[in-house]
Amino acid sequence: MAVYDYVAIGADGKRATGVITADSARSARKELRLRQLSPLDVKESRQKSASKAGGRGSLSGNDLVLTTRQLAMLIKSGATVEEALGAIASEAEKPSTRRVLINVRGSVQEGYSFSEALSQSSKAFPPYYRAVVAAGQSSGRLGDVMERLATHLEKSRKLKNKLLSALIYPAVLACVALLVVVLLLVFVVPAVIEQFETLGQELPPLTNAVIGISEFMRGWGLIILPVIAFGLWLLRGAFQTPAIKARWDGLVLRLPLLGKVIRSANAAQFARTFATLSGSGATVPDALVAAKGSVGNEVFRQAAVKVRRQVEEGQPLNRAMRQTGAFPPMLVHMVASGERGGDLPAMTSRAADYMEEELDSNATVALGLLEPLLIVMLAGIVAMIVLAIMLPILQLNTMAIGA
Repeated sequence: MAVYDYVAIGADGKRATGVITADSARSARKELRLRQLSPLDVKESRQKSASKAGGRGSLSGNDLVLTTRQLAMLIKSGATVEEALGAIASEAEKPSTRRVLINVRGSVQEGYSFSEALSQSSKAFPPYYRAVVAAGQSSGRLGDVMERLATHLEKSRKLKNKLLSALIYPAVLACVALLVVVLLLVFVVPAVIEQFETLGQELPPLTNAVIGISEFMRGWGLIILPVIAFGLWLLRGAFQTPAIKARWDGLVLRLPLLGKVIRSANAAQFARTFATLSGSGATVPDALVAAKGSVGNEVFRQAAVKVRRQVEEGQPLNRAMRQTGAFPPMLVHMVASGERGGDLPAMTSRAADYMEEELDSNATVALGLLEPLLIVMLAGIVAMIVLAIMLPILQLNTMAIGA
């Protein structure tokens, strides 16, 4: 089944454009007429067939949340998956979103299950998303599961946006500080120090050090930038290795305040995903697999693998989590309570709520300390540069007074 771009005239006489999946251009025209559209132009899209090219498309976080909420509403109202996908695709504002949904709908029409069709668009729908959908299909409660998934995505997105918005001011402050220091070293320092060199005066060590840094930046600054960029690219490749990434992530988790924030964020995401999966009817091992895919910290990912292996061997979930040492004690305690009471999804969901609140509090404290720290660092660097300029002046004054 191929993807076609079309231009058509609607029943109201307005021009409409979009994409449609069909076996041929003729079938595409027929489908458009059934939709009460008069086709003007139908041609095969540059996008390949739905099953082959679906993985190329992607959805933004907000689009994924909106699409999931709409799917939940339509499926709960009695629409089939194919009908829901078609309705949402026809109303989508972004061409990329419409194309992804059309691809998924085409895969469903080809006979794939909903979760299998989502796998064809793996860049748009993460592993834990597909696992939740598969669990919902298996339990026969896809509409309820999609609604729960939409709530989970909304909470995760809200938390992420809150953290990003809180980081905007420190990031801008750091960039401004760096720019000020660079301008001082490249333009101001050489212009001032040049006046002292004509006097033949021996300059203080601090002044000579600042001059050396200034000359290095003026001579090699443009070369340093691509070198730094290349170094960052190499580091990024190295961090793709699980062993190196695990060491780095473990080091980050041991940092005084930042480590606590990152641990809370990963633990909350892990618990939220696990609660969503287990509450949708998935088994504990399957829920652990999806929860592993939802966290970015390699320490948590490896811990989830160990926990899953031990649970499959018959060990209680809370004991397996405690032995890894990666999960916060409060989460382990809530999991133990859920296992004893037979309500594991509800208890892990409560743990996720608590850890998200704790994350919000810790992040507020961390960012509150970061801002004055950046200001103090900037003031210290600028003060050092000013002192390096003032020292020769003070020496001249001292010599003049002594004479």
